[in-house]
Amino acid sequence: MIAIVDYGVGNLFSLVSSLRAIGQQAEVTSDPAVIAAADRVILPGVGAFGDAVEKLDASGLRDVVLDCAAAGKPLMGICLGMQMLFEKSFEFGEHAGLGLLKGEVVPMEGRLPTGLKIPHIGWNALRFEKESPLFKYIREGDCVYFVHSFYAEGCADSLIADTEYGRPITAAVQRGNVFGCQFHPEKSGTVGLNILKAFCEV
Repeated sequence: MIAIVDYGVGNLFSLVSSLRAIGQQAEVTSDPAVIAAADRVILPGVGAFGDAVEKLDASGLRDVVLDCAAAGKPLMGICLGMQMLFEKSFEFGEHAGLGLLKGEVVPMEGRLPTGLKIPHIGWNALRFEKESPLFKYIREGDCVYFVHSFYAEGCADSLIADTEYGRPITAAVQRGNVFGCQFHPEKSGTVGLNILKAFCEV
């Protein structure tokens, strides 16, 4: 069973539907016992980093997520959930993340060439940087769907894929059993389903 961590951030229906479409049992839950007993854990997220971290802490689920990662359980962060895996974010101030991955989350504004729209919304091709089990069923150049105004940098040790949006933008990361996708696999058609399928086989 896959536990999707529910800490009050985001509509999780499409993620559950995508997992069920590939034959996986998924449960949206805020119950620490259910999360701890799951085979895999997904940390979703939309909105602002600081608010999301506060809600994760208020729900008492930070330690549960960290314990799952420390135990070697496959953990995937999606979009803001991926950003929360890093050490800190500079979104509307400075906020500490979960610290599972080295790096920090920074604004696109001021770092992208003039004229590019922010937030970055749309389909972009993946460029592989390292081998990863997440790529088992996809090919370099396959496109996935992004919606974000901030991105991770300083994360070379965990970077497995980036994309081009005026400059290289972190698209996917992995360190051992901890995975992250800046894009939304649940909104990325067959490619996204194949990424989720590969995660479920880790």
